[in-house]
Amino acid sequence: MAATVGILRLANRNLLLSPQLMTRPFVASGLVHRNRFQPAPTTQFHTSPRSLAALASTHWNAERVLVLSMLGLFPLAYFVQNPAVDYGLAAAVVLHGHWGFEQILTDYIHGPLLPRLSKLALYGGSVLAFAGLCYFNYNDVGITKAISMIWHDL
Repeated sequence: MAATVGILRLANRNLLLSPQLMTRPFVASGLVHRNRFQPAPTTQFHTSPRSLAALASTHWNAERVLVLSMLGLFPLAYFVQNPAVDYGLAAAVVLHGHWGFEQILTDYIHGPLLPRLSKLALYGGSVLAFAGLCYFNYNDVGITKAISMIWHDL
Protein backbone atom coordinates (compact mmCIF):
# COMPACT_ATOMS: atom_id res chain seq x y z
CA MET A 1 0.00 0.00 0.00
CA ALA A 2 2.75 2.42 0.93
CA ALA A 3 4.58 1.62 -2.29
CA THR A 4 1.45 2.40 -4.33
CA VAL A 5 0.99 5.73 -2.57
CA GLY A 6 4.65 6.58 -3.14
CA ILE A 7 4.42 5.74 -6.84
CA LEU A 8 1.25 7.83 -7.23
CA ARG A 9 2.88 10.80 -5.50
CA LEU A 10 5.95 10.51 -7.71
CA ALA A 11 3.79 10.23 -10.83
CA ASN A 12 1.66 13.22 -9.85
CA ARG A 13 4.71 15.32 -9.10
CA ASN A 14 6.53 14.39 -12.29
CA LEU A 15 3.62 14.21 -14.73
CA LEU A 16 1.05 16.71 -13.56
CA LEU A 17 3.32 19.40 -12.20
CA SER A 18 6.25 19.06 -14.56
CA PRO A 19 7.49 22.26 -16.19
CA GLN A 20 6.92 20.77 -19.63
CA LEU A 21 3.24 20.21 -18.92
CA MET A 22 2.68 23.52 -17.13
CA THR A 23 4.27 25.54 -19.96
CA ARG A 24 3.02 23.41 -22.81
CA PRO A 25 2.26 25.65 -25.80
CA PHE A 26 -1.13 25.82 -27.41
CA VAL A 27 -0.63 24.20 -30.78
CA ALA A 28 -3.13 25.12 -33.46
CA SER A 29 -1.39 23.14 -36.16
CA GLY A 30 1.98 21.58 -36.80
CA LEU A 31 4.43 22.17 -39.58
CA VAL A 32 6.43 19.34 -41.10
CA HIS A 33 9.95 20.44 -41.90
CA ARG A 34 12.73 18.02 -42.88
CA ASN A 35 10.80 15.00 -41.63
CA ARG A 36 10.49 16.53 -38.19
CA PHE A 37 7.31 17.76 -36.50
CA GLN A 38 7.59 21.39 -35.38
CA PRO A 39 4.86 22.97 -33.29
CA ALA A 40 3.12 26.07 -34.54
CA PRO A 41 3.80 29.38 -32.78
CA THR A 42 2.43 29.50 -29.27
CA THR A 43 -0.45 31.66 -28.13
CA GLN A 44 0.37 34.16 -25.42
CA PHE A 45 -2.19 34.75 -22.66
CA HIS A 46 -1.98 37.88 -20.54
CA THR A 47 -3.91 38.85 -17.47
CA SER A 48 -4.77 42.32 -16.25
CA PRO A 49 -2.11 44.21 -14.34
CA ARG A 50 -2.30 43.59 -10.63
CA SER A 51 -3.22 47.20 -9.84
CA LEU A 52 -6.31 47.16 -12.09
CA ALA A 53 -7.44 43.79 -10.74
CA ALA A 54 -7.05 45.03 -7.18
CA LEU A 55 -9.02 48.18 -8.01
CA ALA A 56 -11.94 46.15 -9.40
CA SER A 57 -11.90 43.91 -6.36
CA THR A 58 -11.86 46.90 -4.01
CA HIS A 59 -14.76 48.48 -5.88
CA TRP A 60 -16.78 45.26 -5.64
CA ASN A 61 -16.07 45.08 -1.90
CA ALA A 62 -17.11 48.71 -1.48
CA GLU A 63 -20.41 47.99 -3.25
CA ARG A 64 -21.10 45.06 -0.93
CA VAL A 65 -20.28 47.14 2.16
CA LEU A 66 -22.62 49.89 0.95
CA VAL A 67 -25.46 47.44 0.33
CA LEU A 68 -25.02 45.84 3.76
CA SER A 69 -24.93 49.26 5.42
CA MET A 70 -28.15 50.18 3.61
CA LEU A 71 -29.80 47.07 5.07
CA GLY A 72 -29.18 48.52 8.51
CA LEU A 73 -29.74 52.15 7.54
CA PHE A 74 -33.33 51.78 6.28
CA PRO A 75 -34.76 50.33 9.52
CA LEU A 76 -32.70 52.84 11.48
CA ALA A 77 -34.20 55.66 9.40
CA TYR A 78 -37.69 54.44 10.26
CA PHE A 79 -37.10 54.46 14.01
CA VAL A 80 -34.55 57.29 14.40
CA GLN A 81 -35.37 60.49 12.55
CA ASN A 82 -32.44 62.89 12.77
CA PRO A 83 -30.26 64.80 10.30
CA ALA A 84 -27.30 62.38 10.51
CA VAL A 85 -29.51 59.50 9.35
CA ASP A 86 -31.03 61.72 6.64
CA TYR A 87 -27.64 62.68 5.20
CA GLY A 88 -26.37 59.10 5.45
CA LEU A 89 -29.46 57.90 3.64
CA ALA A 90 -29.04 60.54 0.93
CA ALA A 91 -25.39 59.60 0.35
CA ALA A 92 -26.07 55.85 0.33
CA VAL A 93 -29.02 56.02 -2.05
CA VAL A 94 -27.27 58.34 -4.50
CA LEU A 95 -24.02 56.35 -4.44
CA HIS A 96 -25.89 53.06 -4.90
CA GLY A 97 -27.82 54.48 -7.84
CA HIS A 98 -24.68 56.03 -9.34
CA TRP A 99 -22.76 52.75 -9.27
CA GLY A 100 -25.72 50.85 -10.72
CA PHE A 101 -26.24 53.26 -13.60
CA GLU A 102 -22.50 53.38 -14.22
CA GLN A 103 -22.48 49.61 -14.77
CA ILE A 104 -25.42 49.89 -17.17
CA LEU A 105 -23.64 52.61 -19.14
CA THR A 106 -20.42 50.60 -19.22
CA ASP A 107 -22.19 47.48 -20.47
CA TYR A 108 -24.52 48.97 -23.07
CA ILE A 109 -23.11 52.23 -24.43
CA HIS A 110 -20.19 51.90 -26.83
CA GLY A 111 -18.34 54.10 -29.25
CA PRO A 112 -15.70 56.80 -29.14
CA LEU A 113 -17.74 59.75 -27.80
CA LEU A 114 -21.05 58.49 -26.44
CA PRO A 115 -19.62 56.71 -23.34
CA ARG A 116 -17.82 59.88 -22.27
CA LEU A 117 -20.91 62.03 -22.67
CA SER A 118 -23.14 59.53 -20.88
CA LYS A 119 -20.73 59.24 -17.94
CA LEU A 120 -20.51 63.02 -17.76
CA ALA A 121 -24.32 63.18 -17.65
CA LEU A 122 -24.33 60.46 -14.98
CA TYR A 123 -21.89 62.39 -12.79
CA GLY A 124 -23.93 65.56 -13.25
CA GLY A 125 -27.16 63.77 -12.40
CA SER A 126 -25.63 62.15 -9.32
CA VAL A 127 -24.27 65.47 -8.06
CA LEU A 128 -27.64 67.15 -8.64
CA ALA A 129 -29.50 64.33 -6.89
CA PHE A 130 -27.22 64.48 -3.85
CA ALA A 131 -27.37 68.27 -3.76
CA GLY A 132 -31.18 68.15 -4.00
CA LEU A 133 -31.47 65.64 -1.17
CA CYS A 134 -29.07 67.66 0.99
CA TYR A 135 -31.06 70.83 0.24
CA PHE A 136 -34.26 69.01 1.20
CA ASN A 137 -32.68 67.75 4.43
CA TYR A 138 -31.39 71.19 5.38
CA ASN A 139 -34.34 73.41 4.39
CA ASP A 140 -37.29 71.09 4.96
CA VAL A 141 -38.26 68.24 7.26
CA GLY A 142 -35.74 65.70 5.94
CA ILE A 143 -36.07 62.46 4.01
CA THR A 144 -37.12 60.20 6.88
CA LYS A 145 -39.71 62.61 8.27
CA ALA A 146 -41.13 63.25 4.78
CA ILE A 147 -41.53 59.50 4.12
CA SER A 148 -43.10 59.10 7.56
CA MET A 149 -45.56 61.92 6.81
CA ILE A 150 -46.49 60.31 3.47
CA TRP A 151 -47.10 56.93 5.13
CA HIS A 152 -49.27 58.46 7.86
CA ASP A 153 -51.41 60.27 5.27
CA LEU A 154 -52.11 57.04 3.41
